[in-house]
Order: sequence, then C-alpha cells, then structure tokens
Amino acid sequence: MPNIIDIIIHLDKYLDLIFQSYGNVTYLLIFIIIFLETGFVLTPFLPGDSLLFVVGTFAAKGSLNVFLLLIFISLAAILGDTVNYFAGNYFGEKVFSKSRFFKQEYLERTKEFYKKHGRKTIILARFIPIIRTFAPFVAGVGKMSYKEFLAFNIIGGISWVALFLFAGFFFGEIPIIRENLTLVILLIVVASFIPPILEFIKSRNNQKS
Repeated sequence: MPNIIDIIIHLDKYLDLIFQSYGNVTYLLIFIIIFLETGFVLTPFLPGDSLLFVVGTFAAKGSLNVFLLLIFISLAAILGDTVNYFAGNYFGEKVFSKSRFFKQEYLERTKEFYKKHGRKTIILARFIPIIRTFAPFVAGVGKMSYKEFLAFNIIGGISWVALFLFAGFFFGEIPIIRENLTLVILLIVVASFIPPILEFIKSRNNQKS
C-alpha cells in the first residue's frame, strides 16, 4: 500500500493508473481531492499545486479535457473554501469560548485582521499549501462578511486552478519536463513551502529584535 508521500511524488504514475482503470471517473476523483484539500482543516496534506500541474499534463496529451478540468476543479476549490468558511463561522466562537488555549483576545484580533486584510489573504493563501486550507476557516472564525469572502474566494480559486492547470498543459509536453516529471513535482512541492518558511523566519526575527 503506497504512502501519501509516494503518491504525491509519483502523481503522474498513479493518475495514469486511475485513468486507465476508471476513465472519466478520474474527473470526480480530482474534484474530491481538491474539495477535501481546501475544505477541511484536517486534510492539508493532500496534493494541490502538484496535482493541478500533473492533471494539466494529462490534458495536454488528450487524456482529459482541460476546459472541463478548469470548470470542475475551480468549482471544487470554491465549494471547499465555502464549507471551510462556514465551519469556522459556526465552530469558531465555541472553540474560543470553551478552550483554555484560545483566548477571546485572539478572536478579536482575528476579526480585526480580516476586516483589514481579508481580501488579499483569501486570494494569496490559495497559492500557499497548508495556509490555503486554514485561511477560509480563520476567515469564518473572524466573521468576515460572506459576500466579500465569496467574491475573493471565486477570484482566488479560479486564478489558482488556472495558473497550475495551464502551466501543466502548456509546459508539460516539453521533453525535458515530460522526462523528469517526478523531479518537477518534487520541485513544485518544495517551492510552494518556501513562502511560509520565509514568513516564519521573518516573524521569529521580528520577535527577537
């Protein structure tokens, strides 16, 4: 039984096996993975950026329709964030009122932050693993206006899907990329974690100074 790391690194091989075995059901599987990755704070380990890129390479070969993928995956990303937002909106107050670790002061700070920076946070978080999963939940906790959240959820979701999907579609058939797709997947995974690591180092330095 392969582990999650092996699946992520060799996404192309596993996706090819799934497509050969189940055909168009692959669209549904991709939809579910992206929905879970964006919709539940317990599943940030699922592939996101790398999956979109690999799926784009399959579309370039004609195995999948790139425009159907854009519609289905964008819908999954938008619905996932929406579910995550309402989970935070419903459970947030309860968590802060009953937990010893989460003070009411933190809740007020969260609300204030999303009043000032919520729009750009919802969009930019799409491109950062783990943070992408937690941002909509925290937006719900912070009671960000749902109409405002939805607008930037749609913008961020479509932008994220389109960027990585079409990157795979247009660059995936370049020989050097096609022949080293496992390495490219690994580079995407590593590169996607650079922004949060830099931000963590920056915050630690600010605390020391």
